[in-house]
Amino acid sequence: MKSARIAVAVLITVGVCGLSSSSFTNAFAQIKAGKSRPAATKYLMRGVVKSHCGDLGSMLKEGPKDDEAWDTAACHAACLNEMSYVLMDDGRCPDGVWAAAAGTTLREGSAALMAAAEAKDLEAANAAFKTVTSSCAACHKA
Repeated sequence: MKSARIAVAVLITVGVCGLSSSSFTNAFAQIKAGKSRPAATKYLMRGVVKSHCGDLGSMLKEGPKDDEAWDTAACHAACLNEMSYVLMDDGRCPDGVWAAAAGTTLREGSAALMAAAEAKDLEAANAAFKTVTSSCAACHKA
């Protein structure tokens, strides 16, 4: 009788751990890639987000020098804004921190950055860029 209770307890424990593990794995997988598209999230972050943020950061340190440079800044901001949608799509969003960072902070900051670049307003562009980079910190420090 005692061994039967132990066997049942072991089966329940294994079952609960298996369910918890599969739930954790599914949530973690959403961070790594979308559900139906093959691009790994880390490649989208490195290839699109990081490259556009890096170029913008360099450009905004001294300010865009001419109309073409301001247009390039607006282009970088537009790409980051589009990424705020991509990062929320296809099951990539695992939690509320991600949703706030990508779906709200990155989206609003990059839209403000586009507007500032179109107005050629360096002070507003730098403020908006700070908002954009705070969206990165929200997840990467969480």
